[in-house]
Amino acid sequence: MQKARIGVTGLAVMGRNLARNLARHGHPVAVHNRTSARTKALVEEFGDEGTFLPAETPEQFVESLERPRRLVVMVKAGGPTDAVIDEFAPLLEPGDMIVDGGNANFADTRRREAALRERGLHFVGTGISGGEEGALNGPSIMPGGSAESYEALGPLLEDISAKVDGTPCCVHVGPDGAGHFVKMVHNGIEYADMQLIAESYDLLRHAAGLAPAEIAEVFRTWNTGRLESYLIEITAEVLAHTDASTGKPFVDVVLDQAEQKGTGRWTVQTALDLGVPVGGIAEAVFARSVSGHADLREAARRLPGPSRGAVADSGFADAVEKALYASKIVAYAQGFHEIQAGSAEYGWDIDLGAMATIWRGGCIIRARFLDRIRAAYEADPRTPTLLTDDHFAEAVGDAQDAWRDVVATAARLGIPAPGFSTALAYYDSLRADRLPAALTQGQRDFFGAHTYRRTDRDGSFHTLWGGDRSEVDA
Repeated sequence: MQKARIGVTGLAVMGRNLARNLARHGHPVAVHNRTSARTKALVEEFGDEGTFLPAETPEQFVESLERPRRLVVMVKAGGPTDAVIDEFAPLLEPGDMIVDGGNANFADTRRREAALRERGLHFVGTGISGGEEGALNGPSIMPGGSAESYEALGPLLEDISAKVDGTPCCVHVGPDGAGHFVKMVHNGIEYADMQLIAESYDLLRHAAGLAPAEIAEVFRTWNTGRLESYLIEITAEVLAHTDASTGKPFVDVVLDQAEQKGTGRWTVQTALDLGVPVGGIAEAVFARSVSGHADLREAARRLPGPSRGAVADSGFADAVEKALYASKIVAYAQGFHEIQAGSAEYGWDIDLGAMATIWRGGCIIRARFLDRIRAAYEADPRTPTLLTDDHFAEAVGDAQDAWRDVVATAARLGIPAPGFSTALAYYDSLRADRLPAALTQGQRDFFGAHTYRRTDRDGSFHTLWGGDRSEVDA
């Protein structure tokens, strides 16, 4: 009986396309779904793409896999994933592995990995980015788990991943939840990137007075330069599209309420736990949240604002491009800072340059400038922030005047630009000689005796604010 090198259970679009990708690369793949109709449909429609071994029951599915068994789970995160693990784990033997390819919370992955390790099983939390098309044609893949599991699984994943300059967009990220952690931050950066692009569109439309089709051409031009990326490319396509039923620009008939599935929110929550400032990502999450509060927005429309007026300067689009590039650098710098902090907190030893390398292709945030990020971390793996890398420091320095003008224009015209604004504030906070946090510490000591440190000597101190205001050692 022929055995499959790997199996996929959960044959919704992502699972189906991943199975097809494996089969197309010559790997016999077992396929299983809770409802067997999807399994049959996959084999009937795409059976000529490679070798599929359909299974109707979990037992048949596990039996069809060669040892060590590689079982990929492509179901919804949370309870459904736990249910599948509980169903299949008793059927496996020591050394076998369960690979979770969904968008799981990394804390759940750590819990599952520890529990299955006690049973002699490998649990590999694996981030997969690229959507439906990426799953089929080559995604960016971020597997965690043990080094031993990667020896058996890695070659398969590298084979089906996207390739850039011949390099697979797949690498072993680190132990237990490292893969899903990195995928979470990837998605958080994606939120920020999309928000900054949306703000660029809003400014070009309502400050420069350009029509969506004209803005599409601006984005197409940007996509030939340093902003070249998948998101810039598809933005031009969306803005150029005309709604067939109304003849209006497509962007004008879409309800302006953005949804989210949770990974951006997890990124911000985790950053708070780690004490890492990721304001650009947070503002992107909050912007989606604001957009969804329709009643609140309706009630607030009566609030006064400035008199609107278009910006006559023909160079405004160039200024927005500079602001977008500088703010994008900040967003990525914040994301990589969070990965750095998470790696230190959980002992993962994540290679930041490798993360930039595997994001160059396949994933949603793939972009030309990720190669510059890779180079920055290869030159100095311990760089505290991308903003201090010579290349990025020069780029932001050259852009900062235009960046400030764009933020000021947005404020003057009443156009919300929280992504641009918070990115600039972060940049200025890092470069400031002194921050008003000194006053904050004084206030905290006044009302709560929380103490403070001094600039001129070591130790912690408290001022007797309710007494003679003398200073005492804390």
